[in-house]
Amino acid sequence: MNETLKSFEQLLEILNQLRQKCPWDRKQTFDSLRILTIEEVYELSDAILDRDWNKIKKELGDLLLHVVFYAKMAEEKGKFDINDVIKALNEKLIYRHPHVFGGQQVNGEQEVLENWEKLKIKEKGGNKGVLDGVPHSLPALVKAYRIQEKVSHVGFDWEKAEDVWSKVHEELAELEHEIRTDDKHRAEQELGDYLFALINAARLYGLNPEDALEKTNKKFINRFKYIEEKARQMGKQVDELTIREMDSLWEEAKKLENTQS
Repeated sequence: MNETLKSFEQLLEILNQLRQKCPWDRKQTFDSLRILTIEEVYELSDAILDRDWNKIKKELGDLLLHVVFYAKMAEEKGKFDINDVIKALNEKLIYRHPHVFGGQQVNGEQEVLENWEKLKIKEKGGNKGVLDGVPHSLPALVKAYRIQEKVSHVGFDWEKAEDVWSKVHEELAELEHEIRTDDKHRAEQELGDYLFALINAARLYGLNPEDALEKTNKKFINRFKYIEEKARQMGKQVDELTIREMDSLWEEAKKLENTQS
């Protein structure tokens, strides 16, 4: 613990020096740093999906730097400092875990999550809705998952997971109908409804749709790069291949994946 505290104190002192002496660090504001923070979060997400432990460590450090940086800039404005940030976090964690730091009894993870949401609303004076805490700028797929998760914690959910499939099939049928009528506006609405229902199904069965889709994206990229590389070896550009040649190379890439997994 002492070693950790020393390292954290050193980080704070390093940032103090950078803020005073480095032209780039001295110039930064909340607005200029915001987009870089978003980038760092996505880089951490990539590292987690890749299970690259060294990169996870590095990206966590970058994110920690941003936390300390924001606190330093707030301190300069006389708003709060890093100690205030940590104290507020400690208080929130203790308040939202009465089953750990108080006498409350819970029966499993689901009840913990339900209590968490109820305490959040109570903490904010009871004036906030269940979904008010969902960030507007979240990517749509992640936002849909969080919306469904949050309303589930207050009891708005399917009684049985398998019941969701009737909704998925219903939304798919409505999407197919609107596509056949060539009504782009209605088709877009039904596509959104279908995706929302499919994300809900994934949640109910313990699957993370964001992780699943990103893994499929990476798989597709790797397979298509294989096609491009094979095309180059054949002395062709990828768009010079026939669809049959592409399909054949795609299947080769799939078989290669299976031998490496």
